Amino acid sequence: MFADIPGARIWYEDTGGDGVPIVLLHASTGSVAMWKHQLPAFAAAGYRCIAYDRRGHGRTECDAFDVPPSEDLRGLADRLGLAAFHLLGTAAGGIVAFDFVLSHAGRVRTLTVANSIGGVQDADYLALQRRLRPSPEFDALPPEVRELGPAYRAADPAGTQRWIDLEHASRTTEEIKRPASRNRVTFESLEGIRAPTLLITGDADLYTPPPVLELFRQRIRGAQSVVLPNCGHSAYWEQPELFNRTVLDFLSGAARSP
Repeated sequence: MFADIPGARIWYEDTGGDGVPIVLLHASTGSVAMWKHQLPAFAAAGYRCIAYDRRGHGRTECDAFDVPPSEDLRGLADRLGLAAFHLLGTAAGGIVAFDFVLSHAGRVRTLTVANSIGGVQDADYLALQRRLRPSPEFDALPPEVRELGPAYRAADPAGTQRWIDLEHASRTTEEIKRPASRNRVTFESLEGIRAPTLLITGDADLYTPPPVLELFRQRIRGAQSVVLPNCGHSAYWEQPELFNRTVLDFLSGAARSP
């Protein structure tokens, strides 16, 4: 389905129903199609699941790329009448999720950020990221080597090829300049997040290894963190059953909290 928002026609999938909404934000190497393991599982648990293609991905149509992605999320949420919802972002989708909650805290019931560098702009953190992924050598690696862990690539060649096919299909433009976030995200700004927060990474994530995840956990009040085994940067794809159970347990626990 398409939703018209200012400057774009956003392609989205909506499982419908009366459940509490959860919005899913894909990685830079993805699109709605990448959530095929999550949408039915979350819908079966009673949630109304909404996933959409950001500008430059999948079927979404637009004339420009200079709009903060978090503003497109706001526009889509307004268009669909979502007053407040659970928010889940993976990788670059996690950057969008952080930016959105910093701008629209009252609309986020819970926040789940998986395998994401978070878009933090502190100088020492940026230097850390450069040490972890030195350019141009790291960027020259195929996407599947950067983003799928070696255990998964060794164990599931068919799943790896399917991920590669979907990653290729997700790109509707050549390399585009990623628009700036609405906020300048820093670790200090993350201390202001009050939504119940879950942080996830894989033990073999080249972008967000467990010590980097811990930096975020320490700065977000009450945040829970989980490291999934035998998993790289695409936990939602590599370990879908464990990923889904982790998220659903978190959402269930948050619902029970006063």
